[in-house]
Amino acid sequence: MPVIGQSHRRIESKGKITGQAEYVMNMELPGMLHIKVLRSTVPHGRIKSIDTSAAEQIPGVIKVVTGADLQNMDIHMHYGPAFRDQPVLAFDKVCYIGDPVAAVIAETAAIAADAVNYINADYEELEPVFDVLEAAKEGAPIVHEVIRPAGSFADLKNLLPKEGSNVCLHYKLRHGDLEKGFAEADHIFEDTFRTPAAVHLPMEQHVAVAQLDSNGRMNIWTANQSPSFIRSEVAYVLKKPESQIRVRVPYLGGGFGTKLYVKIEALVAVLALIVKKPVKLALAMEEVFITLTKHATVFKMRTGVTNDGRIVARDCQVYWDTGAYADIGPRITQKSGFTAAGPYDIPNVSIDSYCVYTNNVPAGAFRGFGVPQLVWAYESQMDIIAAKMGWDPLDFRRKQVLTEGKIHATGQKMTSVGLDQIIEELDRSIEWTAFYKEKQAGAIHRSGSKIRAKGTAIGLKAVLTPSISGSIVNLFADGSASVFCSTVDMGQGSDTMMGQIAAEVLGLPLEKVTVVHPDTDVTPYDTITAASRSTFYMGNAILKAAEDIRDQIFAHVSGKYDVSAELLSLADEKVHVAGRPELAMTLKEAIKDIFHMPAGCIIGKYVFESHYQSPDPETGQSEDVAIFWFPGGTAVEIEVDTETGKIDILHMVSAGDVGKAINPFQVHQQLYGAAVMQIGQALFEECRYDYGQMINANMADYKVPTFKDLPGKSETIIVEVPHPEGPFGAKGVGETASFGVQPAIANALYQATGARVNSMPLTPEKVLRAIREVQQQRTSELQQQI
Repeated sequence: MPVIGQSHRRIESKGKITGQAEYVMNMELPGMLHIKVLRSTVPHGRIKSIDTSAAEQIPGVIKVVTGADLQNMDIHMHYGPAFRDQPVLAFDKVCYIGDPVAAVIAETAAIAADAVNYINADYEELEPVFDVLEAAKEGAPIVHEVIRPAGSFADLKNLLPKEGSNVCLHYKLRHGDLEKGFAEADHIFEDTFRTPAAVHLPMEQHVAVAQLDSNGRMNIWTANQSPSFIRSEVAYVLKKPESQIRVRVPYLGGGFGTKLYVKIEALVAVLALIVKKPVKLALAMEEVFITLTKHATVFKMRTGVTNDGRIVARDCQVYWDTGAYADIGPRITQKSGFTAAGPYDIPNVSIDSYCVYTNNVPAGAFRGFGVPQLVWAYESQMDIIAAKMGWDPLDFRRKQVLTEGKIHATGQKMTSVGLDQIIEELDRSIEWTAFYKEKQAGAIHRSGSKIRAKGTAIGLKAVLTPSISGSIVNLFADGSASVFCSTVDMGQGSDTMMGQIAAEVLGLPLEKVTVVHPDTDVTPYDTITAASRSTFYMGNAILKAAEDIRDQIFAHVSGKYDVSAELLSLADEKVHVAGRPELAMTLKEAIKDIFHMPAGCIIGKYVFESHYQSPDPETGQSEDVAIFWFPGGTAVEIEVDTETGKIDILHMVSAGDVGKAINPFQVHQQLYGAAVMQIGQALFEECRYDYGQMINANMADYKVPTFKDLPGKSETIIVEVPHPEGPFGAKGVGETASFGVQPAIANALYQATGARVNSMPLTPEKVLRAIREVQQQRTSELQQQI
């Protein structure tokens, strides 16, 4: 019976439901000490002094450590995935309100938290810069005088920051002849769109435990999405070989990007090295807010169209507020930046994407990796253009959407990209064509002060390329198997899907496959668990490792029976010979036959690495910039109250091309979860700042979606355009439904009221203001006609 394409129950569900699943937050080691951090109270300043004497006198305090103390150690002081710009503890200057400047190590977390209040830090304040456009200008206050490229990843090894500037990366894409394209245009549209910073809010906060063992090896247990990178970066900080660092990740209580790369692990490891005892740092939720955010953006877009509905030119300028430290902002600036013109066949494109330091909270990966911010802009403008020109917005998209074999603005030929199918699914699911025709005929769906309308949006993302995933599969003497991989199950159900891939190849029921949690001593290297890459990359590694086992078994059986290996197959826990059913043997029997005893194991292994062509630094052109692309789309029906500005989502449809659904139920869950997460971004989520201080950095003041905010009806639609290199044709799904929610709602708002809001979120205040502006404009036009 096939395992792939079946909606198997998650293998970890029982443990999570019963509370037996292991999380770092619940870890306790004998003699473990606890850490709390003192954070900067100024957005930009030189550290003049830090007085720790009072804190050190508190009973139960073991040690208080400052950046100055770390300077006396033989360690590297900075870390970071793109630039090594973030200090383990600030020792010279602070760059945002919340920058860690000292750490208390105490017998209990309560004692450590109390002692932090007795540390006095004195700063010489420097001029800060908070606005991304101001920060990008020449003469702006400089956040980092020195920028150190990390060289940690192949796609980031050639970063060339501009010294003496806050622009740490300027990515350029040039396709066609922009000026020629605008000269051919009959109409040119210019718009500016903005998105605010927002926070991830996984259920489990950042938490890590570190222990130096008797052999001098550093053991780290962490709630993190990238154990392999943690190993290499902590090894760099401690100046130890990677073999001296062991990183383990049990189940993860959500991540969404905030737990990528090093966040607290370097600090915890250094402090464990100092006190020679196990230490634990668990951030409070208020600290999570000021650890990492989604990038705030400003997107300036100019688009030229012809009278027959063709886009002939598009000029994009995107500014990413990466905050006080770059984190992975440069990769977002590049890899999301090259999608800024949208999923369209546009002959002339220019993109300038800027990663800019400010004195705000650092920004980094957030589900969608910057693409939702871009889709919000270009899909809003698609409807703006269609409305001005009198075109059906969905037909306008159909005319230029990228399809199989067409060339993206990067220069890559599109393969396995079901955008056209997604458009048709959105049209069908909310009956868009009928709605638009009725609206053009003057129909308004009104009930009192409330108006109903519909909107759509589509988007396209490239998977992280290049990257690496390795796997080992072990087939035991009893016919069961274990999969060793460093993919982190953070709620997406990856353990189940990885198990399904191995089970399918080996002809096993899923119940006989165990997936081992990431442990860098035993599970092979994996770049990260993020970017919707795991099913494709790790799935391929597991597929090939399992095929390695299969081929070893086939080699033995074909020799034993003198038959061609092409006649052999694995199914129902047996080796079958085509046309010779009497020769079938169980896997258990086959292994016994190989080893001449009921013992032993067969090991398969594989390291999957993508092909890749680095983009030209001046034009951004590459025929192989991504190993696969994945499109998604959203359609909504909303109801807006014209007296309050409140928007309710009545019906939401999320469609995504996943190549092949390994586990359809889990794919539906991922599509739904990504879409719901974006509802908050669309309607109310934003980080609010006052002179660098995030003033809503708590769960009381920061609003997230509740059950009351969910759509009255939700649909998820799986589109399957198999990828020739994907495991069983599969691609990725984790971010697919995150792209179009915000612009679809904004476009529906316009269809309902004629009001257009160019900045997220669509709060009732903004919506009501926009509606009143439209009403005033219409009144003025009527008065002029009279």
